[in-house]
Amino acid sequence: MSPSMATVAAGTPGALTGIRVLDFTFVMSGPYCTRLMADLGAEVIKIESKHGDLTRSRPPFRDGRSSYYASLNCGKRSIVLDLKSPEARDIVHDMVRQADVVVENFRPGVMKRLGLGYETLSEINPRLVYCSISGFGQGKSGDGKGAYAPTLHALSGFDDAMRGYQDDASRPPNTGIFVADVLGGSLAFGGIQAALVQRQRTGRGDLVDLSLLDSMVSLLVCEVGEAQFPEQPLHFVYKPTPARDGHLVVAPTTQDNFVALCRATGHPEWLEDERFATGRGRQVHWDAFLAELAKWALQHTAEECERILDAHQVPCSRYLNIGETMQLPVVKERGTMCEIDDGAGPFLVAGTPFRMANGNAGPRAHVPVLGADGPAILGELLGKDAAGIARLREAGVLGG
Repeated sequence: MSPSMATVAAGTPGALTGIRVLDFTFVMSGPYCTRLMADLGAEVIKIESKHGDLTRSRPPFRDGRSSYYASLNCGKRSIVLDLKSPEARDIVHDMVRQADVVVENFRPGVMKRLGLGYETLSEINPRLVYCSISGFGQGKSGDGKGAYAPTLHALSGFDDAMRGYQDDASRPPNTGIFVADVLGGSLAFGGIQAALVQRQRTGRGDLVDLSLLDSMVSLLVCEVGEAQFPEQPLHFVYKPTPARDGHLVVAPTTQDNFVALCRATGHPEWLEDERFATGRGRQVHWDAFLAELAKWALQHTAEECERILDAHQVPCSRYLNIGETMQLPVVKERGTMCEIDDGAGPFLVAGTPFRMANGNAGPRAHVPVLGADGPAILGELLGKDAAGIARLREAGVLGG
């Protein structure tokens, strides 16, 4: 493992050092958000049920440990509490007094029924930033409807938009990558940072109400406009260009790109062809242009095409799988992949997508065992001694 691919050592200061987060989230959207906070040095206390986050039981496994769970929860601490217990609720209230942020992604109303809603907790700690991540926000319109990434992809128009970009538009595309969760988690992370900055100015916390549906709609920048003005020409659809041994995508987004493409391929006549010479012409005759481009590409391997086009600064790329991407020089240089160890041995996870010149941003290697940090957390925050912790275990309030 090269130094650039190392995790950030536990305790290393980051931009969010000194911020304490109570993390009631599970599966992907919430844990993605709070892992970013942990990457920046926040103390993230993951509050789990006795069964743990659902991703603890999802593959891939090694020695019974889920790398799926580890990749989303490294750098956090874990405590198991029975949140239906009044005593557990009181413990959370005491923890809130010393917390900066609460993040939850239950269905709307669940935290309130547990005595842990925003109104209650903000009275206990007026400086608290409380982030709720849900499918449709905290209003009434989405009550009772389950919200999962695949259903949100369908409901938001994302899947229909993707279908419209396929040659075979007879059915919506399959879903396997949970865009809604990662996008929503990222936007929740941003909303929390905005609320923390606002708190510096006002002295008060705030409620950050993140809707995954809103997040997906915000992704469809061009499509929202096209839905309102359908008589306007659609934007370019960048399709795979076949080469001798595979495919690549070529994206001449500007006129300069197109001129460079003509030179790179040895086809200056395209600059004189009225169908292709202007951006408007290419938009109308895009499929015809791609057919001409394919004639050139089929004389070369995809790698050769990419090398030729790169030399002329034409935007392009071969299609790689993630394993190939992980081996790219730029990925290794930036330390995009970082090594963590969940107790079953080291493996790589995606690191923090941004770097800071004067701060430490990156995964912390520690992956919490279910409930293992509970006694230490109760001792540090609430002053519980061994006898008190033992009593909480016996009463079923504390697990792990």
